[in-house]
Amino acid sequence: MYWYDGQLFEEDTICLSINDPGLKYGATIFSTLRVYQQSLEHPLTQWEAHLDRLKNSLEAFDWCFPNWQNIAQGAKHLIKTYPVLRITIFPDGREWIIGRFLPENLAQFQQQGIKGWLASYPLFERTLNSHKTGNYLGAWLALQQAKTLGFQEAILVDSQGNWLETSTGNLWGWKQGTWYTPALEGQILPGIGRWQLIQWLRQQNLNIKENQWTPSWTKSLEIIAYTNSVVEIILFSQIDCNGELLTFDVSRKVLEILSQYYQNKLL
Repeated sequence: MYWYDGQLFEEDTICLSINDPGLKYGATIFSTLRVYQQSLEHPLTQWEAHLDRLKNSLEAFDWCFPNWQNIAQGAKHLIKTYPVLRITIFPDGREWIIGRFLPENLAQFQQQGIKGWLASYPLFERTLNSHKTGNYLGAWLALQQAKTLGFQEAILVDSQGNWLETSTGNLWGWKQGTWYTPALEGQILPGIGRWQLIQWLRQQNLNIKENQWTPSWTKSLEIIAYTNSVVEIILFSQIDCNGELLTFDVSRKVLEILSQYYQNKLL
């Protein structure tokens, strides 16, 4: 089941022209969101923030705006079945919305952590870093390679080896009473989950810094995690850095500080 160009389709194929730039060049933008309690208005869903992300990219690329009422209508159809939506916009303003379920092993990953793999540059590079475009091949390849090697997530780096983001989310680190996340500087996606947590930490008067994650500095972190709008927060139990294995204690209670944001909003 999916929504496309103002219509609901109960099938798993879509009809596109062979000359569609979305098909030929990945010329689309998208945003993926988790819908809480089947409500677009729920504060954790961040519906307006996801629409703003799409609008910002459309304006930057000088593409046509979609029919926003169609998008809301399609989303309301799909959230009856799916807790996760991906909203895609084509250059001419057509909308395409698909749904999926939460990962089956999400609770396990949140409790036990996951193993990460440091991807190499430039093969595993994401283009147009501050936008979510249909050309996500570099990040997708990195994730597939990580899974092939027995890891659950890949971490992308720049030409200097500085850590940027994971293949699906934003990085977080903690040491000596301070939370850290890589600075934007046009190199990473300004994730909506990232923004939510930065605001939360500041409201709680907790230390949060945005900085450059150099290879040597990153190894000093006591905890490393990643966030996105679907999985919320997941710790890394291990990260393979080109053969050097970093190991972390996933039982550290400090993660509860970030988790409190979601718990409080669910009340």
